Amino acid sequence: MVSVPAQPTATPKPAAKLWQRVIATALLAPTPVAVRRWALGGVISSAVIILTGAAVRLSQSGLGCPDWPKCTASSVAASGATGDPLIHRWIEFGNRLVTVSVFVVAIGVFVAAWQFRGADGRRRRDLVWLAAAQPGAIVAQAVIGGVVVITKLNPALVSLHFVASIALVAATVALYVRCQEGTGPARMFAPQPVRFVALGVVGTVALMMTVGTVVTGTGPLAGAHDVARYHVPLEGITQLHADIGWLLAGQMVALLLGLHITDAPRKAVRLGWLLLALIGFQGVVGYAQYFSGLPAGLVWVHVTGSTAIWITALLLPYSLRDRGAIGQRHAHTELPADRVTSG
Repeated sequence: MVSVPAQPTATPKPAAKLWQRVIATALLAPTPVAVRRWALGGVISSAVIILTGAAVRLSQSGLGCPDWPKCTASSVAASGATGDPLIHRWIEFGNRLVTVSVFVVAIGVFVAAWQFRGADGRRRRDLVWLAAAQPGAIVAQAVIGGVVVITKLNPALVSLHFVASIALVAATVALYVRCQEGTGPARMFAPQPVRFVALGVVGTVALMMTVGTVVTGTGPLAGAHDVARYHVPLEGITQLHADIGWLLAGQMVALLLGLHITDAPRKAVRLGWLLLALIGFQGVVGYAQYFSGLPAGLVWVHVTGSTAIWITALLLPYSLRDRGAIGQRHAHTELPADRVTSG
């Protein structure tokens, strides 16, 4: 009987081993650092989709792809004739491709959060729910975007599309913060009035951004030349937007004063000063764009500033509390008594 020599098993190539380790540590069995990086990727990608969406609207490319989910009636990609210039088609189609990329990142965020285990070996439900909000919100965004195209850029739906985007950013920021925290009860570093002002700043920023969509939907940069607009005076709604900006600046002065008086953590104070500086820069850009006739490039810078303000404002209330490190089940950090308040 002739014995057949055993075939040598193929050993994985070093490159394959490297990719296996990367996938294992970053996705299938993620470390706290890997989860934090995924969460940061979610914040960045959700901000990018706001900026690319603004580019579509401000370049008058909102109807570059007049159909949905296809770009045109005969093509998924940006091809064929639609009556709009080819550049408008590619800008709108490019935004759709960015949305697909953001969705892929969101799926990665969810898988990492689902696979992550805390110090007790259990799944962190708070992280899973926040991570699940990201792909869910992007799907909802795609549906709203499709309705926007079908209704030929109805201004109210365009505003809703933007508001959904800033809600998505809020969810990504919440996940980014929570994936660095333990599960213990929150210990507050500032008295309740200061925390209320910080939350009021978040609300005012959200209001200012929402009114900003009405300003854009009333003016010449509503997404395309021949689309419906809000039936409100442009000067009046612009003045309201500016007034909210002044209110926000006043809130920030009060908040910074409260942070200094109560000896708040340095991180909170730094975020406060950064936010005030961003608001000041935003005001300069806002007045410059208004008095220069609303050039699209400057308006896009204004949208970028709004996104940066929103993210910074969202981070501020979180900086006024502590839940311990992510590897801890309870917050055991020893803090000076005069810097910890109940709540």
